[in-house]
Amino acid sequence: MLTPLLVGAASLAGRRWGSEIGGWLVGIPFTSGPIALFLALNPGPRFASEAAAGILAGTATQAAFCLAYAWVAQSRGWAISLAAATAAFLAATALLDLAVVPLLPSVLAIVAILLVSLRLMPSRRNGPAKDLVFPPWDLPARMIAATTFVVALTAAAPFLGPRLSGLLAPFPLYATVLAVFAHRLHGPVPAVGVLRGLLLGLFAFASFFFLVSVLLVHNGIVVAFGLAILTALVIQSLSLTLSRRLWAA
Repeated sequence: MLTPLLVGAASLAGRRWGSEIGGWLVGIPFTSGPIALFLALNPGPRFASEAAAGILAGTATQAAFCLAYAWVAQSRGWAISLAAATAAFLAATALLDLAVVPLLPSVLAIVAILLVSLRLMPSRRNGPAKDLVFPPWDLPARMIAATTFVVALTAAAPFLGPRLSGLLAPFPLYATVLAVFAHRLHGPVPAVGVLRGLLLGLFAFASFFFLVSVLLVHNGIVVAFGLAILTALVIQSLSLTLSRRLWAA
């Protein structure tokens, strides 16, 4: 029940304030956060802590997804762009599954990757904002798709193992929906805006899973997730403030 409510709220907020804000909002771990919580409840905190480390590493795979979609979208439609982005995500996931990096170097590398990825994104084009028109079934479809993904991955986690479960959990499902609809209805510019906003939101995403991974086993679910949520909200607010200043410059 938690997942569809979160997805619905994020989708409505994104529609109101634009594609870049929509992408920034879905940087909050609406899918992978509940997955980590469910894994902490069963199979348990140690499994969930290892999965959180995998999800943290998966931040880099989301950056690969964003860059691939954004650049392919400059000359291709949404279907080819999505296929290229998914291929980039899976390739990065396969590489990360082979290379286990200690937690602290991993989080430092991820911050660097996000900064470089923001720099490599196609330039932001100024222009009048457009209101996206969504069909009536759009919001229920997002909620159903997200919930199905959470349930399926949680059920498959014991068979996949904590590392691979964590690496697959960050697939940018909500950003994909936002970007594809924006691309299909209004072209690549708002789609790239969604993905640029997502990259900004991933700083908070990474901080959330870093703290969950570090604190969960020895401090328990309430402390680990409570501190992770508070820290992520602070970083999320700072990233929005910084992005507005950069865009206004």
